[in-house]
Amino acid sequence: MLAIVDYGVGNLFSLRSSLKFIGVDAVITGEAAELRAAERIILPGVGAFGDAAEALRCRGLDEVLCREAAEGKPLLGICLGMQLLFEKSYEYGEHRGLGLLEGEVLPMQGRLAPSLRLPHIGWNALHIKKPCPILKYVGEGEHVYFVHSFFVPGENENTCAVAEYGEWVTATAAKDNVFGCQFHPEKSGETGLAILRAFCEL
Repeated sequence: MLAIVDYGVGNLFSLRSSLKFIGVDAVITGEAAELRAAERIILPGVGAFGDAAEALRCRGLDEVLCREAAEGKPLLGICLGMQLLFEKSYEYGEHRGLGLLEGEVLPMQGRLAPSLRLPHIGWNALHIKKPCPILKYVGEGEHVYFVHSFFVPGENENTCAVAEYGEWVTATAAKDNVFGCQFHPEKSGETGLAILRAFCEL
């Protein structure tokens, strides 16, 4: 069973529909017991980092996710869900993340040319920096769909693939059994489905 974490933040049903399309049944849940019983976990997320981190903590799900990841269970964070995997975010203040990946989430505002709009919305090419299990079906230069205003710089030690939007953005990150996609695979056509399929094969 695959579990999609429901903590009041995220595009849950679109993600479940994409998983169903590739033949994977998923349960949407905020229950610790169901997350522990799952073979794999996906942490989605949209909105503000601080609110999302607090929502996880209030439900006790931060501890569950960290414990399951420590025991080797595959965990995939999507968009804000990926950012939550890192140690800290500077999104409207300073907020603590799950600390499963080393690094910080920074604002794009002030770092980009004035001609580049924020949030960064649209299709960008993936440039693969090192092998990653969830990218095994993805080729260099394939496009995926982003929606974000904060990012992990592309030189991060956990970065597996980058995209360019005035800066090199960490598009995919990984460490052991923990993975992240800054983009939305459920909105990224065949490439996104291939990433979800690879994750579900772990």
